[in-house]
Amino acid sequence: MRFMKPTAAALALAIGALSFSGVAEARNRHHHNNGGAAAAAGIFGFAAGALVGGALSQPRYPTYYYQPAPVYVAPPPPVVYRPAPAYYGRPQPWTAEWYAYCDARYRSFDPRTGYFLGYDGQYHFCQ
Repeated sequence: MRFMKPTAAALALAIGALSFSGVAEARNRHHHNNGGAAAAAGIFGFAAGALVGGALSQPRYPTYYYQPAPVYVAPPPPVVYRPAPAYYGRPQPWTAEWYAYCDARYRSFDPRTGYFLGYDGQYHFCQ
């Protein structure tokens, strides 16, 4: 299928050249050239048809005009996981670390008194 147009164009030009040379040969029968002009015209027509058909079968524009441009996307920022603070033993009462520890551990922690409400309904000092 790829070479169908060039072949058809070459054959059409070759047939046209042969018919034209046949008309010219009929007018010039008295020269006795034995059809050499007809063969030359056929070869010329076939070559011209091959050239024209090959030119017509080429794409009109290069294919890179129709391909979409690449899209470059920046990679997402790296996810940094920070470990939770590790407590090796409990901090000393009334320090900044102690306040942070008790506030994170007990929802009912009262920083003014240092006590929290336990599940038993009693207040306990955070240690």
